Amino acid sequence: MAEADTRTAPDERVYDYQDERDGKCPFAPPPGLRALHDKAPVSRGRIWDGSTPWLVTGHAAQRAILSDPRVSSDDKQPGFPYPNQPMAENSPHHPLTIFNADGADHTRIRRMMTRPFTRPRMEALRPQIQTFTDDLIDRMLAGPKPVDLVTALSLPLPSLMICALLGVPYEDHDFFQEHASYATRSDKTAEQDRAAGAALGGYLSALIQAKAEEPGEDVLSDFAARVKADELSLPEATLLAMILLIAGHETSANMITLGTALLLDNPDELAKLRAVDNTKDAAGAVEEILRYLTVAQFGQRRIAREDFEFEGVHIRAGDGIVVPLPAGNWDPQAFPEPEKLDLTREARHHHAFGWGIHQCLGQQLARIELQVVYGTLYRRIPTLRLAVDRDSLAFRPADALAFGIGELPVTW
Repeated sequence: MAEADTRTAPDERVYDYQDERDGKCPFAPPPGLRALHDKAPVSRGRIWDGSTPWLVTGHAAQRAILSDPRVSSDDKQPGFPYPNQPMAENSPHHPLTIFNADGADHTRIRRMMTRPFTRPRMEALRPQIQTFTDDLIDRMLAGPKPVDLVTALSLPLPSLMICALLGVPYEDHDFFQEHASYATRSDKTAEQDRAAGAALGGYLSALIQAKAEEPGEDVLSDFAARVKADELSLPEATLLAMILLIAGHETSANMITLGTALLLDNPDELAKLRAVDNTKDAAGAVEEILRYLTVAQFGQRRIAREDFEFEGVHIRAGDGIVVPLPAGNWDPQAFPEPEKLDLTREARHHHAFGWGIHQCLGQQLARIELQVVYGTLYRRIPTLRLAVDRDSLAFRPADALAFGIGELPVTW
């Protein structure tokens, strides 16, 4: 466990980064985090181990720090502000990935993962996403009510798409969804984290080796070819596949569920989406919902490489830096009246997918999935409503890496 940072002055108020959301407004960032906008774009925050890294909460400041070469994503450095104890304990075993690499290493790894996720390739998937969405809604309508939207639509749709893209058999979804969930859970132990990673890694490694013998038109086949050509080792290819599989369904599933709960709580805005007769027309609404909710709630983590001045504070080499993306997306300087959900707002400058070289690789796929779902579900089921009181919904705690709801019972 890292030692507590004692350089904060005794009379300086330090924000508790484990602060929970307001139960009366659970879709909004925690009140204390929002209040930091009135203080400064950069301030101190206390995390789980007692250390007090810098919190960069202003929208403009977030863009600047996430693009600054003086900060690093290297989680092997002393003082790195890990999100939780299991990640801190397992950090010595973390290989080089797209998440913790900098500079040329990051460019090399990202280049290997970018080709399947270009905008034209993702747009070409739109008809398939529409078909999957309509099929899942058909099953909802034909089955009993109420239904849990998570198991009926939110989780199956992105899982089906990432399986098709990677070349992973969807019939194995129970296995990989169970093990992938540990990546974003806050109640895991270091041992559970390692065991889940080992199980998922073994599964994907075997698939890649099989693709080397019988390749298809999918990402794992591309990785297998690179392994054969000595451009990647098998462990590196396995890790890349694991990252894509986990990221490809967890965050989109949470956005479908949360977005639906948010819209049902804002019927006037939902009426605007019901009037949409083309899923592409839902694009602007998707950007505003992404801004409002910011599923990646727990912040980008960095560490300073050197001493430098930033937004009026002196950051020293070895200082931890946390960038809470929800705070930037609720910065009133960037988004006037941020607490107001406005589907006509121009919100594409949000940070729901991060910023800088570490922006989410699969953001175009996520956007199209959400455009299709939000542009289809409420039009096809215009009387969709919660089957329980909103106050009974179980939102993920503030220390979960991804914001979400475990179950969303709906009826019509």
